[in-house]
Amino acid sequence: MKRLEKILKKNKYIKIKLKKIATNHLELKAKINGIKGRFILDTGASNSCVSLNAVENFKLVTEETETKAAGAGAINMETKLSKDNSLKIDKWKTTSFDLVLFDLSHVNSALTQHKAKKVDGIIGADILQKGKAIIDYSQQVLYLKKTKK
Repeated sequence: MKRLEKILKKNKYIKIKLKKIATNHLELKAKINGIKGRFILDTGASNSCVSLNAVENFKLVTEETETKAAGAGAINMETKLSKDNSLKIDKWKTTSFDLVLFDLSHVNSALTQHKAKKVDGIIGADILQKGKAIIDYSQQVLYLKKTKK
C-alpha cells in the first residue's frame, strides 16, 4: 500500500477508482437513489448535475428554477432542481443531496465524437467539498472522507 493511501485510509478516506476516457476526462460509476449511472468528475463544475433525460431513470422529483446553466460551450440552458436524493460512490455515501438537471446533449455529443460512452451526469465541486476530496491523478484515484452518520 502506498504511503498516501495508507495515511488517507487511517483518516477514514474511501478509495474510488477513476477511469480515464478518450477525452482525458475522469469517469466514475455512482448510484443515485440506488440506480447506477456513469459520471464525469469535474472539479470546475460548481454543482453535480444529471441529464434531464435521466429524471425517470434515477427516480428524481424535480422543481422549476429560474437559474440558467452554463459550461462546456453552452450558455443560458434551462435547469430544474431535484432535492433530497441519495448518492453512493463506491462505499462513500451521502443523503439529502441536491442535483441540478439540464440538457447534457452537448456534453454527450462531444464524448461520442471522441468514441467515449455517454454519461448520465457530472460529479462536481459540491460533492468534492463535502467529501473533502483528494484526487491522485497519477494513480487515477479519488479519495472521499467517510461522512458521519
